[in-house]
Amino acid sequence: MKLFGSILIVFIFIVGVFYPNAIYAQQQNKYLPFAEVMPQPKGGLAAIYKHITYPQIARETGIQGKEYLLIYIDEKGNVDDVKVLKGLGAGCDEAAINGVKDVKFTPGENNGKPVKVKLSLAITFKLQQ
Repeated sequence: MKLFGSILIVFIFIVGVFYPNAIYAQQQNKYLPFAEVMPQPKGGLAAIYKHITYPQIARETGIQGKEYLLIYIDEKGNVDDVKVLKGLGAGCDEAAINGVKDVKFTPGENNGKPVKVKLSLAITFKLQQ
């Protein structure tokens, strides 16, 4: 009986330690922090920037810098949600979110299968001189 208990404990330990995080996240229907093939905006970053309008208040006050976003992309390449990790304010946060939401992404993949992935992205707001 002690042998069976010891084997069971070792088995639970091995499963707990070596059970791949990606498989667990997929089973829990969660977004992976990374994938073998990461999502990419169709048309590249230029496609996102085409959908961003520099906010007037940010222009008038001279606000420039980078917005850091966390983008949740589903298995079909759709943007489910966007969170601002570090924003600039003055309408830049909303402009960056709307620009990202207007673009379709190629889905992330693991083992040739599409997966949900979290993607971090920096959007630069720079005034032309």
